[in-house]
This record gives sequence, structure tokens and C-alpha cells, in this order.
Amino acid sequence: MLLPLGLLAIHLTGGQIAQPAAFARPLVGLLEAKWPGNRTVTIVCHGHSVPAGFFVTPTVQTFDAYPHLLHEALAKKYPHAVVNVIVTAIGGEASDTGAARFERDVMSLKPDVVTIDYGLNDRRLGLDAARAAWESMIEQATKGGAKVILLTPSWDQSAHPEDPKDPLSLHAEQIRGLAKKYGTGLADSFDAFLKATKSGTDLPSLMSQVNHPNRAGHELILKELLPWFGIETSHHKPRMHPPQPFARFPVSTR
Repeated sequence: MLLPLGLLAIHLTGGQIAQPAAFARPLVGLLEAKWPGNRTVTIVCHGHSVPAGFFVTPTVQTFDAYPHLLHEALAKKYPHAVVNVIVTAIGGEASDTGAARFERDVMSLKPDVVTIDYGLNDRRLGLDAARAAWESMIEQATKGGAKVILLTPSWDQSAHPEDPKDPLSLHAEQIRGLAKKYGTGLADSFDAFLKATKSGTDLPSLMSQVNHPNRAGHELILKELLPWFGIETSHHKPRMHPPQPFARFPVSTR
């Protein structure tokens, strides 16, 4: 009989970001189990408009957003697994509201894994309020036996992400610090976009509008998530889609 994932979880390391191989080990055990010895593995993606699947607001492209892409990758890698990837994200939301509904909307689902992605919208909260909200969610998830993966923000064309004092950069660094403090997983979307642009990728080719990634941008985020589920990114080949037009007009945070 398989134990609940919470009983298999690694203790908080207190000062060190979790290592993907160790973090993924109990998950892989669950995902590789075959019927009748398996059980449903529940992954909850919590956050704002990016995991909710908003592209050019108000259009939602669920099947091009990273929660669905993660589900597809898991199904391909672990063909005997029963996996639920549930999105509890709300467009326009910041982490204070996300934390307030966390017990009701996330922990009630008894998740094995929770991903948290609020960095873009948390700029309006400020660092201190955002930290308190993230810590509340991390602690609730950990207490409930779920493993946690924090996501740094994807990019916003109105920001200056290469400036360490830019609010987006500051929130990315704070999220890294929280991953280190609590020993969680970390999907560093912010760094993935930075590396892509430094390697010559045109940023608009990754964006559907000023603050939302397109399918290619979501694939970058996916690659940051895959190692935490025991999937080597070199083995993942994204499906190719024609380029999407980039909306250059000002947009809301939704």
C-alpha cells in the first residue's frame, strides 16, 4: 500500500533549496506505480493569470499554459500514472488574496504537490506583504503534507528585469530566498527568460502581450518545472506551433 506523499516528504532543509533528484524521488515512486498498487496523484497550480492561462486578455488558452503542458509531460513520462493537475489560479490576483483562500481552494483538494506563482502581480503588494502571504501558503501546504514548488515571475515587457533593483527582480530574489528558507522546489522562470534573451532569443517571440507569455514562454516555465518531477529537460521536445502575434498595447495585470 502506498503511503500519502506527506509521509514520504523530505524534511525542510532550513537554508538550502531542495535538490531536484531528492525532491522528485517520492513523487517518481508514486508516478511509476502500476494498477492496482497506484493511486491518484494531485498537483495544484495556484497563482495569477499566467497559470490561469491568460494570453491576450481576456482570451484564455488553457491548453497552451504550463499547468496543462506539465500534465501532458507527466502522462508521456509516466503512462501508468493517474494524475490530476488542477488550476486554482485567478487572473489579476496577488498573493494576499491567494493566501486567504488557500485552505478552502487548495488544501481541500489534498494535493501531493502545490506550485505557487504570484510574482508578477505581487509588485503592487510590496515585498513585506508578499513575503507574509507566501510564507502562509508554504506553511499551510507543508503542514498538510504537500510538496511545494515556488515559481519566480515570468517577464513583463514594462519592467527592467536586468536591473537588480527593479521590483520584478526584487520579487524574484525574495522567492528564491523563500525556497532556500523552507527547502522547497524552485522553478526559476525569471532566470529562464533572462537566459533566453541573453542567448539571442527575441523577447517578444516569448510573449503574447506585455505581461503574459505565449506558448513558447510557457514552455520555458515548463522546463523549469520538469526536473522536480523526475523528467530531464533534454528528453522533453515541445510541440511546435506557429508564432503568435505579440500585443504591444498597454494591458492590465489580469
